[in-house]
Amino acid sequence: MTAPGHGFASLERRGLMFVLSSPSGAGKTTLSRLLIERVAGLKMSVSATTRTKRPGEEDGRDYYFVDHARFQAMTENGELLEWANVFDNCYGTPRAPVEAALADGQDVLFDIDWQGTQQLREKARDDVVSVFILPPSAADLEKRLHTRAQDSDEVIRGRMSRASHEMSHFAEYDYIVINHDIDEAFGEVHSILKAERLKRERRTGLTAFVRDLQKQLER
Repeated sequence: MTAPGHGFASLERRGLMFVLSSPSGAGKTTLSRLLIERVAGLKMSVSATTRTKRPGEEDGRDYYFVDHARFQAMTENGELLEWANVFDNCYGTPRAPVEAALADGQDVLFDIDWQGTQQLREKARDDVVSVFILPPSAADLEKRLHTRAQDSDEVIRGRMSRASHEMSHFAEYDYIVINHDIDEAFGEVHSILKAERLKRERRTGLTAFVRDLQKQLER
C-alpha cells in the first residue's frame, strides 16, 4: 500500500488491473506504450510463456520463460490469473506478482484479448477495469494494418475477419474508446484510469482520513 502519512496525498489505495483490448491494428499496443511511458504508478503485466526466448529478450522483463511442464503445473495449481494457447505456445499471467503490486497500491496494465479479460473478471472482478479500443471505421483499420507493413495481404485479410468477432464482445467492457486520433484516445484512456483510481472502494485509507478530519473539526 501507499506509505502512511499526513494529508490526502498519502491516502492508501489498492491498485487495479487496467485492461486494454482491441482488434489488431486498432491501437492498444501504442496506447499501452504511452501509458507506461507517461503515467506514474503503472506497470506492465509480465506474462509467462512456453515459447522460445528471442534475441534481446530478458527473463522476468519481457516474459517469464518456462517449459510446458512448468506451465501446466502453474495452470493446475491456480498460479495464473488468465492463460491461452496461441499458435502452439502458451501464454499466461502469473497471479503472485500482480496481487503483490495491487496490495502495494500499484496499478497493472494488461494488453490482452476478450478471452483473457473474461478470465480476469472471473478471478478478480472488483480489481478489473476494462477498456475496449475501436477503430473509427473498417477502412481505417485496414489502412493501419497495411501501414504497419508487418503482414502479408493474406494475413491482413485474416486479421480483418477476426476483428468482427472480437468487436462483438465490446459490451463486456466497462469503457469504449474510439481511436480516431492517438493523442485524443490516450487522453480518454488516461482520464478513465485517473477516475478509477479515485473510486471510494479502492481508497483503503479513506476511512482513517475522514475520521482524522472529524477529530480535527471537533477540537
